[in-house]
Amino acid sequence: MSQRRLAGLVAVPLLLALWVAALWLPLPYVTYSPGITVDVLGQQDSDTGGDGQEIIQVTGHKTYRDDGELRMTTVYVTQPEARVNLFEVMRAWLSDEDAVYPYDSVYAPDETAEDADLESAVQMASSQDLAVAAALRELGVDVTPVVKILNVGKNTPADGAFKVGDELLSIDGEEISDPARVGEIVRADTDGTKLAFGIRRDGKEMTVRVAPKVDDEGVPRIGVVPGNGFDFPFQVYVNINPDIGGPSAGLMFSLAIYDTLTPDSLTGDEVVAGTGEIREDGSVGPIGGIQQKIAAARKDGAALFLVPPDNCEDTEGAVNGDMRLVRADTMHDAVESIETWVADPDASLPSCSTSGEAAGE
Repeated sequence: MSQRRLAGLVAVPLLLALWVAALWLPLPYVTYSPGITVDVLGQQDSDTGGDGQEIIQVTGHKTYRDDGELRMTTVYVTQPEARVNLFEVMRAWLSDEDAVYPYDSVYAPDETAEDADLESAVQMASSQDLAVAAALRELGVDVTPVVKILNVGKNTPADGAFKVGDELLSIDGEEISDPARVGEIVRADTDGTKLAFGIRRDGKEMTVRVAPKVDDEGVPRIGVVPGNGFDFPFQVYVNINPDIGGPSAGLMFSLAIYDTLTPDSLTGDEVVAGTGEIREDGSVGPIGGIQQKIAAARKDGAALFLVPPDNCEDTEGAVNGDMRLVRADTMHDAVESIETWVADPDASLPSCSTSGEAAGE
């Protein structure tokens, strides 16, 4: 056997091995694909683990239920520490609906799945409070800023003592008006003395006592995430699946709450979808995965999709079909656009383009 043929026989399996390795080794990318949409005017789907109850629940105020749909949209995203291979990257890259992003542009280098889940849960809790505030302010109802518990860590000193949504009134008699003050008081308790937390839960004031525990970094903690919230004149609860996180459903929550508290159907019994973080002043902030959310909404029958203004450029090339894309600068603008569209489906509406029609139409 010649030396050249022998070298070829050795090189072929090595080359195949390199190709197999290239195809299956994890790559530093994150894939986005269309997720589920949820009608927040409806009920939790018992077939997917929901409790079958209304998503928007109100106590202490008259409610109105109709046949319209307001659909929040989601995106399936590769989780931290879960790298994708070449097959997955190429499939997403070739898809009209999926997207591929560098890993470092989505996650911090040391971010874990647990970190991402915690941040997502905190953002969801905060977005619900902001959505209620935006809806009530649209109705002319005053709301009062307070400090609330946005997350309670499992197997921490706070586990079982606090619940997400508790309003924090005081610590050892000191009134609390700034979430940062909570951490300052807890970190100062280096000897593990039980602290008396005055809270309001479901309209009732009570006191819970929790002793901080020193973590691996030598810092006393109790295991809660406090944040800014609001005190409302009546109770509004967003009964959403806890597996869904992040702040991007804020706009749709606020519209669903507004619709639930007002007569007649805001959507004219049609299907409206959208996305956007709701801010304290009622403005709509940007989100990720707008093209995937547009695709998901179109598949689920939405005729109108609300786009945050800062995401307008990202809608270029979106697969929206006959579904209209409408720019929503604020929650108030979104209400006006929906009402105008219901009265006249061909009416001119705020758009992402200068031609009077939203980009992608």
